[in-house]
Amino acid sequence: MIVMYVKLKNICAFDDFHADFSYPKKIVHSSIEREYLPGFPNFRYKKVNILMGTNASGKTSFGKMLMYIFNFMKRKELLNITDRISDNKKESIFSIDYVSDKNTLSSLEVIIPPEEEYYIERCKISLKRVNIKKSDSYEKCVERMRIGKEVEVFEGLEALEKVSKSSGLGWNFTYPMDSNYYIRDINVDDLENELYLKVLKNVLMTLDNSIIDIKKVDSIEHTYAIVMNNKNLIIQEGKVLDPNNILSSGTKAGIEISGFLTALMEHRNGFYYCDEKFSYIHSDIEKAILSVMISKLGDGEQLFFTTHNLDITDMDLPKHSFLFMRKENIGGKFIISCESVSNRLKKSTDSVRNAVDNDIFAVAPRIELIYDLAYEDDVLDEDAG
Repeated sequence: MIVMYVKLKNICAFDDFHADFSYPKKIVHSSIEREYLPGFPNFRYKKVNILMGTNASGKTSFGKMLMYIFNFMKRKELLNITDRISDNKKESIFSIDYVSDKNTLSSLEVIIPPEEEYYIERCKISLKRVNIKKSDSYEKCVERMRIGKEVEVFEGLEALEKVSKSSGLGWNFTYPMDSNYYIRDINVDDLENELYLKVLKNVLMTLDNSIIDIKKVDSIEHTYAIVMNNKNLIIQEGKVLDPNNILSSGTKAGIEISGFLTALMEHRNGFYYCDEKFSYIHSDIEKAILSVMISKLGDGEQLFFTTHNLDITDMDLPKHSFLFMRKENIGGKFIISCESVSNRLKKSTDSVRNAVDNDIFAVAPRIELIYDLAYEDDVLDEDAG
């Protein structure tokens, strides 16, 4: 599935939020190959989306809202969305333009009326679909939808039935672990997968040079060993047994990263959202794994990757791949917005890193409040005097 456009209103801190994942102009000698819908070279979409911003700027919330919207589309689950409505006395809206069937652009809009209790039957649901022609761009398809030319329109629960039966609704989300001490279980089937074992071995050996191998324990079913210099850790029925907390936080994250990377390399899901899984991992390793993810993305697939690592901006990626999230206090209300670097940096010689260092996108953290603490003793001494 390819996401082209998202709009959110009155949900979490998203109010009049919109994000466009198309780009209008072909990039010559782009480092990302075939950044367009297969068979439709003018229908360009951002195949790689690097979301950056300070803490609490909305990167994780945006990913989770996408996941909730996908679950609504596939299984009609509305509760996760209505639970996050900011003001239940106001109307709420979410809409998404996407491609699931390879030659059809779909636009789903859901308007949720003000309620004390929310019911899907009371929502105004609209689905528009238009066939993508050989020479079409995303913008041309949107214009045909706007004027109602060659458009299929479905309303209400019929619209949802059409959406849920669409082919290509696949996704893979991974989020930060809640605890440094927690290791998520490994899918037992993955442990029988040679590619997964190779990815897991290579990633863990990179993250921890005391790990020298990962091998199957032949005498016990569904059991593997992480072989270290002086001991083994057992993986039994998908559970990593680390009672003494030997593995570092980065190595634990590497276990989940390996599963995500394997799924991407095997093209299982089509849409991938990797949210801040590299907080405990060296910058060069993060860049290396991201570069492998990008190189393995298939035609018609899409990657979202959130990070605080400014070194990522030095990678050879198109400017439109970088998007900055920010949360601002506007009239006493906190509002999240998203801006593409390509909106401001037009020249090929413009440096994303320089723009970030100079805070062109107004996303630098407010560290003056932290530095203010350095003078706290002085203030206390004056008060005591």
